[in-house]
Amino acid sequence: MVSNNKARQIMLDTETTGISIKQGNRILEIGAVEVVNREITGNQYQQYINPERDSEPGALEVHGITTDFLSDKPKFYRIVDEFIEYVRGAELVIHNAPFDVGFINHEFSLCGKAIKIEDICTITDSLDYARNKHPGAKNNLDALCKRYGVVNQHRTLHGALLDSQILAEVYLMLTGGQRKLDLDAASSTANSSLSLDLSNIPPLKVIKANTQELDEHQKWLENMSNNGEKDYIYNQE
Repeated sequence: MVSNNKARQIMLDTETTGISIKQGNRILEIGAVEVVNREITGNQYQQYINPERDSEPGALEVHGITTDFLSDKPKFYRIVDEFIEYVRGAELVIHNAPFDVGFINHEFSLCGKAIKIEDICTITDSLDYARNKHPGAKNNLDALCKRYGVVNQHRTLHGALLDSQILAEVYLMLTGGQRKLDLDAASSTANSSLSLDLSNIPPLKVIKANTQELDEHQKWLENMSNNGEKDYIYNQE
C-alpha cells in the first residue's frame, strides 16, 4: 500500500548479479522501507527477481543468493508495474545512488518502459550526504552503524531489504538523530523521575510562633492593608 503523505521517503537497495551493466548484469533483489515524517511505518517492499543469468563469483560471495533459489522467481517485467506504484512520488534515499539508479533504469529499458526512476521520484544519495558530513572518514553502512550505534550484527550477508532497514535507521540518525518527539512519553518519563519515596523520612518538627511574633505579624498585615505593600516597604527602610 502506498502512503499519500507528502513527506514520504523510501529507503531503497538492490542486489545484483555483478557490478557492471555493460557485462550484462541484472537486478536480483529489490528491498525498500517507507519512512513518513521521520517515522518508519512498517510498509516495506521486497521482491526477489529471476535475473536470467548466474551471479558473478564476487557478487555471490557478497549476497549469497543463488541461481537455483531465483529460478522460480518472477522476471523483472512481471513486477515492474507494482514496483513503480510503490515508489512513485516518493523521495528515494539510496546509499551510493548512482549504482542502484543505473541498474533500475537499465531494467526499465529492457522491459520497454520509456521512463527513468528520476522521472517519478526524487533521488537522495545518503553516501554523498555522509561524505559531506564526515569528510575523510569511512561512510559505508557498516561504518555508519558503528558511528551512530545502530545494531547490525545480524548482517552477515548483504540483502536488499535488510540493508534498506539498516539504512533507514542510519539515515534518521545521520540527518538529525530524532524521529518524532513523543511529548506524552517525555512527560511520563519526567514525572516518573520526579517521584520520591518519602516512607523513610522522619516527620518534620513544627515550631509555632510565640505571642510577640503573632502580634508583630498582625501589625504587618494591618499596615499592608492600610498603606499598600509599596508604602509599607518604604516605611521600613
